[in-house]
Amino acid sequence: MNRMKTVIATLVATASILPQVATAYAGDLNILTWEGYAADTFIPKFEKASGCKVTASYVGSNDDFAAKLAAGGGVYDIITPSLDTVPMMQKAGFVDPIDTSKVEGYNGVYPEFSKASAVTAEGETWAVPLIWGSVSLIYRADKVAGTPDSISVLFDSKYKGKISLWDDKSALYWTARYLGYNDIYDLTDEQLEAVKAKLIEQKPLIRKYWASAGELTELMANEEVYVSNAWTGLTSKDVNGLNKGFKVVEFTPKEKSEGWMDSMMIAKGSANTECAYKFISFMQSPEGQCGIAQSTGYFPVNPEAVSSCMDETLKKERQVGNIGFVKSLVMWEQPKRLDKYLEVWNAVKAAP
Repeated sequence: MNRMKTVIATLVATASILPQVATAYAGDLNILTWEGYAADTFIPKFEKASGCKVTASYVGSNDDFAAKLAAGGGVYDIITPSLDTVPMMQKAGFVDPIDTSKVEGYNGVYPEFSKASAVTAEGETWAVPLIWGSVSLIYRADKVAGTPDSISVLFDSKYKGKISLWDDKSALYWTARYLGYNDIYDLTDEQLEAVKAKLIEQKPLIRKYWASAGELTELMANEEVYVSNAWTGLTSKDVNGLNKGFKVVEFTPKEKSEGWMDSMMIAKGSANTECAYKFISFMQSPEGQCGIAQSTGYFPVNPEAVSSCMDETLKKERQVGNIGFVKSLVMWEQPKRLDKYLEVWNAVKAAP
């Protein structure tokens, strides 16, 4: 528990300035989530059906959840962290357990997600799966020579000043795989030093560490970045949809892409649990699952829910029923020494 306190203190200390959020009232639902997860294409449908007003605040990294919850003083009702962050939210006491009997459509969720060890712990369910996907690599086809197939493109000096990475500790995972380390969530001190050295060596090549999908879209659309890691399906759709006269291409490197799954958790002591459960249930419905999949380009967690709102072509594109794809990814896990990983990533960013 002392280590958990250290991790939370580190996250709070390194977080950006936190926005002030008004105290919640009955019928209001404050959600701390990611871009695209509270889109106007489906949230108004929930509000009309439930009578609950949604106010969304956004994060750029999983590290933001602990920092904002620690500083926010009970202003959030639902958070949507990734699978690797769920255990920390539970162990830190930031969330309450979920009563799955109150979640309509829960039995339609892939058991590979709903029964994951990070989701169920100590005889309780702590999170309800929401959406999943992968993190692949993306590049400007007209600016990058040949057809890249490796993480090495992120470290290629030919693209100095045109490379970007997500501003997140996962930069360590990408670099560890590039260096040939297999157990990327339990790196030794020596391996972490090598990863840190490689990332510091890379820094002169970096245009910017991006904080959100929207920021990466702008960087690529404005021709500031040619190569980056990116949310599979989202950035390429957004950039190519701008019709800038060039195309960006996604690919899975030979070292594998990363996989993630985001879940809904109820913030501890929420005064709006009735609205919270209505929202969690809505997000397992066809309107919720197809809505968030449409707004983000990611993959639904409830194949039963999308059976009536996705055609066969779209189901194939969004990996519906293809759990084998999950097994092809390096799924996110909480590092064994999270505090050490955060220390290394912060040292990289602080380096000149």
